This record gives sequence, structure tokens and C-alpha cells, in this order.
Amino acid sequence: MQNISTIDLHANRLSGALPPELGKLTNLKELRLSNNSLTGTIPGSNSSTMVSTKKEDQVGLCQLAQLTDIDLSNNLLAGSIPACLNHIQRSRMAGNCFQNNDTMNRADWQCGNSTDAGKDNNSIGEDGQRGRVIQPLWLLIVEVVTGVSVLSILTLCAIAGLRRRKDRSSGRGVPWTRALSWKENNVISIDDDLLANVPKISRQELAEACEDFSNIIGSSHETVVYKGTMKDGREIAVVSMSAPVHYWTNYVELYFQKEVVEVARLSHENAAKMVGYCKSSDPFSRMVVFEYPPNGTLYEHLHDVEGCQLSWPRRMKIALSIARVLRYLHTELQPPFAMAALASSSIYLTEDFSPKIIDFERWRGLVGKPLLSSGCVVNGGGGHSNGVVDSRHVRFMDVQANTFAFGVILLELISGRASLSKDTDDLLEWARKHLEQPGEFGKLVDPKLKSVGQESLGIICNVVNLCIDAEPSRRPSMNMIGAILEEGVDTSVRDSSLAWAEAAIS
Repeated sequence: MQNISTIDLHANRLSGALPPELGKLTNLKELRLSNNSLTGTIPGSNSSTMVSTKKEDQVGLCQLAQLTDIDLSNNLLAGSIPACLNHIQRSRMAGNCFQNNDTMNRADWQCGNSTDAGKDNNSIGEDGQRGRVIQPLWLLIVEVVTGVSVLSILTLCAIAGLRRRKDRSSGRGVPWTRALSWKENNVISIDDDLLANVPKISRQELAEACEDFSNIIGSSHETVVYKGTMKDGREIAVVSMSAPVHYWTNYVELYFQKEVVEVARLSHENAAKMVGYCKSSDPFSRMVVFEYPPNGTLYEHLHDVEGCQLSWPRRMKIALSIARVLRYLHTELQPPFAMAALASSSIYLTEDFSPKIIDFERWRGLVGKPLLSSGCVVNGGGGHSNGVVDSRHVRFMDVQANTFAFGVILLELISGRASLSKDTDDLLEWARKHLEQPGEFGKLVDPKLKSVGQESLGIICNVVNLCIDAEPSRRPSMNMIGAILEEGVDTSVRDSSLAWAEAAIS
């Protein structure tokens, strides 16, 4: 066992705590446990470092002196990240419940408020004086009145119970009926014809396409995404809702069906087509099926693939295609459609590098959010709502969030930097310094690019400035942004030796 150098158990639905015995695998170089349900803290001393000369002082993962790659992202780990792990070359910890660190954590409602436990126990002073504070007179009166009222109610209930028993014994009683709950009094009617125009696919057919649901390409606490191949050869992505049957009320079912109808109406060459949906009772399951572009995501080609596979003309074509599909969603569709989470990781590429957006995040929200609450979060603008909110305002804020996200994607395309990375500064914070000075636009360019259209670069940077405006109402519509890009961005390859080399790649 000590000779093991790689452990890769990501997306295996593991739960429980990380065993400290992992530290005994002295030859371990890669540890990948992302996209599971691991809890507890990372075993290791916060005072330990990877360069410590006292091996006996190291515990847990801090004993792994040869470890160069660790991925614990998208779990439920809490506490603090051991200092010894800061020295590892590749470390990914986002999507957990850590405290006092610079990683991207989960939302508080997903982590729970266990850190608040015990605060009440600390409210008593060292000498116990707080417990002996004299109560004010009015508080004593309120307590007495409350106690008398409760006693009176209990007495009345006892008298009523005795009278009912006498009525039953004499045959004069009224038959008992169960009181209806609030949900039973407010029956949700679901139209069986709501999904009549959306193809329904059987669970058995999807199980055969996805190798008995073993081909997992993504998972979270709310959804699992499978990859499969239909009998006609089409590659598909299947999003399965991770919700128990007792959670799936009529409210959730109606919301699910309306979302299916909403997404099924999309018809654009740069939006992945919805193939159909699956609705099964035994076993209980709700799934949606999309066509799956086979060439990975834009994020992977920009940040994970070594070398420069995306030339400048190809990146400009991708930017124009994304702008066109967003213009279609925001202005040509009525009512407008907004992506739940637009990012380079939600843009998939075909074999000829044509982008197609897939809104997987929309289905995570279906399971993870309370359906009877109202609210919205706006990328870059900050926004919240309490109580009843005008749906038109929410839709406007979601559209503006997409515009902001498009600006971030443009920055990723020209710079080759990820929007969030442990190894580099925050993309927006880094870029704003250069976006303010047109003479410094060149400093934003990806160093892997061998040739760049300077006029197109200037237009892209100006559009980015418009998209990431801190005030959502000042961000232009995608109709205007699309027109600016179509008018000014050149996607052709110039006649030069370097350009001809890029043309061969494009």
C-alpha cells in the first residue's frame, strides 16, 4: 500500500471524514477526491509545513512529502486548510465550507451553522454572575400572566375533552373529520398536456445510452450529469435530479415541467438542443436530456489544455457566436430567456469549435432552492429581494447578469486567464488596471497568441468595459453589443507567415 502514487476517486459519492491514515502513503503524489460528500476537517496540523525536518511532528496529510497534486473541491469539508498544503504545486479546494481562507466556499445554507454551536454556553461569566442577574418587575408580571393564561387554556381543553367523551357515549356526537392541511386546501393543478410538445424518453432507453448510468461527467448535491450515446448515434448529456420522492411535491413537479417547456423553446445554432425529458415513478426519477458537443468546454481549451489550440481569429469567432446567441435569448425570444450561470465552463465546443451553451446550473437550482421564496443574485451588481418581487424586474436583473458574465468571458478569451484561480490574481481586479488605459490593452493579451488584431483588441476591451459596469442599468443590451462586435471585430486571418500557420489550425 505504501507504494501507491495516485489516488483518483472523484465523483464517487464518497461520504464521511478523510482518514488520517492517508498520511502513511509516503509515496503518494496525486490525491483527487473532488465532487464527493466528504465532511469534517482535513487531517493535518496547521502549524506543519511541507518543508519541516521533523517528520514525527507531522500528522495526517502533512506527512505526504511527495504530494504535488491535491483536489478536494466540491465537498463539505470544514475547518481550516492545513498550512502544509499551501506549498503543494497544484491544490484545488473550492466548493467546501472552510473558514478563514481565500477559496470559493459553498453558500451558508449548504454548510449549516454548526460553527454557532456552543456560543450560548459561553454567555455565562467566569464567576457565574450573569446567571444571578435580578429580573425586572415587568418581566416577572409578564411571566405570571403567561403562566395563568396557559393554565386556563389547559383547563378549558380538559373540560372540552370530557364533554366530547360524554357526547360520544350518549350517541349525540358529530363524526370526527381530519382537518385539511394548508397544501391540501391549495391543490396545485398540473396540466397533463403541458409537456405534450416535448419528446419523452424512457428511463430504460437512457440507462442503455449511459451504460447503466455509470458514465458520470459531473455531479453535485443537487444533480448528476451522465454522458451517453443514443441508438441513432447522437451523443447526449443527461441531467438527473438528486431529489427524494418526498421532496418532489406538486409544486416542484409543476416548476420542473415549466422549466422543461421554457428550455425546450430555445432554437439557435449556438444553444444546445434539448432532446427530451424523462419522468419515471419506479424508481422515482426526473431527467432532462441535451445534445452533447464532443469537444469539451471553452474553459478547458483556454485553461486546462497545454499549448495554444485557440488562435486569435478562432477566439473572435467564438466571441461573436456567443454574442449572437445571447442576443437571441435576450431580445428575440419573448419573454426573454436568461442563463442561470453563464461562464466559460457552460460553453461547449463542437468539433469545428463552434460554441453551444448548456444551462446545467438551471437544474441544480430547481433542487437546491426553496421554490416558495423570491429573490435573485446579480453577477457583478449585487442584488437581492425580499418578499414579493416583480417577475419582470427579476428577469431584467438576470439578463444584466448574463451581460456581465459575457464581459468576463471576453476577458478570458483575450487573456487566457481563468476568472478565478489560486495561482493568479482575480481576473477582473487584474484587468481593470489595464482597461482604464487604451495604451495598456496589449498587456491583457494571452502570451501564447502569436498574432493579434489590434483594432479588434481595442473594440473587445471597450465592450468589456461596458459589460462589467458596476451599475446593471448602465450595461448595454446584447443587441447593441452584438452590433458593435459584428461591425468592428475581424475574424479573418491576415496574409503573413504566422497568420497562415494559424489558418491551418483554424
